Amino acid sequence: MTIGALRTGLATNLAAISGLRTSSFIPDNPTPPIAIVIPQRIEFDAAMARGMDTYTFEVLVIAQRASERGAQDTLDAYCNPTGSKSIKTALQSDRTLGGAAFDLRVTEMSSYAPLAIGETTYLSATFSVTVITAT
Repeated sequence: MTIGALRTGLATNLAAISGLRTSSFIPDNPTPPIAIVIPQRIEFDAAMARGMDTYTFEVLVIAQRASERGAQDTLDAYCNPTGSKSIKTALQSDRTLGGAAFDLRVTEMSSYAPLAIGETTYLSATFSVTVITAT
């Protein structure tokens, strides 16, 4: 299993959300609304004899801030635990990432806050995703 395959699988799941751009790599100039998959850490050898690795990913969701209320309404829809715009629902729609993983789980949403990129301020939220792979 490669970290690239897992990133791509997560971005593919997120692409099911209509109108949301996705990226399996960190873009220099993101264009909102966008969900960016960012590796955070890997716990190797979580089971005996290299039986399992645990990956933690961060999914940074950035919304355009044309208006305060509009940006918050958009981000709220992504933060809901269910629904057609739910990041959690989209990520967990294929928990094996097309066979690349044993299981995955969205564990939390954090950092719901303004985000400055260059001269522009957006609104963002960060989702933590745990991916378990059998080796």
